[in-house]
Amino acid sequence: MKAIVLVDNIADEGLQGEWGLCIYIEYNGEKFLLDTGASDNFAFNAKKSYVDIGDVDYGILSHAHYDHANGMPCFFENNKKASFFLRAGSGENCYKKKLFQTRYIGIRKGTLGTYRDRIVYVEGKQEISQGVFLIPHHTKGLAAVGRKNHMYIKKRTWHADDFSHEQSLVFDTEKGLVIFNSCCHAGVDAIIREAEEIFPGNKVYAVAGGFHLHERTQGEVRALAGRIRETGVGKLYTGHCTGEKAYEILKEELGESVIQLYTGMEMDI
Repeated sequence: MKAIVLVDNIADEGLQGEWGLCIYIEYNGEKFLLDTGASDNFAFNAKKSYVDIGDVDYGILSHAHYDHANGMPCFFENNKKASFFLRAGSGENCYKKKLFQTRYIGIRKGTLGTYRDRIVYVEGKQEISQGVFLIPHHTKGLAAVGRKNHMYIKKRTWHADDFSHEQSLVFDTEKGLVIFNSCCHAGVDAIIREAEEIFPGNKVYAVAGGFHLHERTQGEVRALAGRIRETGVGKLYTGHCTGEKAYEILKEELGESVIQLYTGMEMDI
């Protein structure tokens, strides 16, 4: 498996960084794109990295936030064949809501209607290619996590976000399960447990993505590091919403298993 980070907050020289994430993955002769970042920068970076967006076989949206979905129109303009897989709970309705301030953080309005013929909504566990799966959250009480992060869904009324629009992209490899989950809102430890429960007898070898720790306290990050250690996961590739301070704590606690993501990074897993 080969993966190239096309968008992250940190960028290699000559590439465009931004608050967002996009990862290109090659596996068993097929090409996958997880997320599209917050703009069209992923396409610029792909060209610089000798990645042809038009050759991508599968597009996947990890969750319905702008910093992962805003490049979707650009993807569809540059790729005429790939379906784009979203969790069935996805909509254009995600907000950050704190006290009297409300800010839209969802998929760009109109995207889901304009490109509805290219979008596939996934229910439950789904194998999209041999050994490649999309899985939903089944951890209970995630609305409390949404409330703590001031994240809400607006339907007829306001609801704390329970991340029913979030999914993990899982590869069943010889080394074990490799999980891509761009923000891990449920907690990376919970996502590891979810995968191992869905795939009994399989261990998680690696997780790649943001861990959404940039607003968490030092104590909360150290406690998470302890729970991650208990899972026995081998590699943690992380960046984006993890945050610099949290990354340093994870590195201190978990050592060489923690690896910094950056735009332009190539991973051989």
